[in-house]
Amino acid sequence: MSEALTLASHSHKARPLNIIDDPIFYAIAIPAVLISAIGKGGFAGATSNIMVPVMALMVPVPQAAGIALILLCAMDVSGVRAWWGKWDAREMRLLLPASMVGVALGAALFGVLGPRTVQGVLGVITLAFLAWRFVVGLLAAAPAAPYNAFKGAICAIASGATSTLAHAGGPPMQIYLLPRKLSREVFTATNVVLFGLINYAKLVPYGAMGLLDLTNLGTALVLLPLCPLGVYLGIWLQSRMPEALFYRIITAALFLLGVKLTWDGFFA
Repeated sequence: MSEALTLASHSHKARPLNIIDDPIFYAIAIPAVLISAIGKGGFAGATSNIMVPVMALMVPVPQAAGIALILLCAMDVSGVRAWWGKWDAREMRLLLPASMVGVALGAALFGVLGPRTVQGVLGVITLAFLAWRFVVGLLAAAPAAPYNAFKGAICAIASGATSTLAHAGGPPMQIYLLPRKLSREVFTATNVVLFGLINYAKLVPYGAMGLLDLTNLGTALVLLPLCPLGVYLGIWLQSRMPEALFYRIITAALFLLGVKLTWDGFFA
């Protein structure tokens, strides 16, 4: 009887969290998480795309995406709270359901594409994101585009899919939202809350695919303190450092990462 109780007690003990123990992984992941959190804090916001491409240099893309999702959800808490209720209601009614379709599509693609193909897709998404940043300047002088349910739905589906694959859903969504010329507050609120909800929705397929396992969770918890630190730095840096210089450095790094991931995924 006592032996049975002992075995039962052991079977109910919580399994310990594991972590990635490669110091080189942390040498590149720590600055990537900090830079991403700085972008979430409002300083050179496009830098929030850097986490997965950098981590993918050391671990498979799906694992990098799983670790990054936990961290992104932590970063989103303060942003969603600050901007809740300030979005464009009509846009949100269109974009949120369509982006959920994209999340499901991205999860399905994870199961179809091989690891190297996912790596190549991540590289292409990274390079496409950089190309899109050059187009943004051309849109600044254009007149406001009208509400377009078809274009918005297509862009939101693409955004949900690329966000699920590599947390890189920004460019497809901005193809629709930037030309709409919403007020700065409404534009920011719509983006912050929409992507916050997308990130939390991705927890469901990521969990089902085993991407939130004990190793990824433990590794994310090690990196978690960097999230509020980076967000605070992003707020602090806005009035103390030239954003253009910082942005150029990160853009160059993303370009090199995009080229490497594309080459390794499709040509190596």
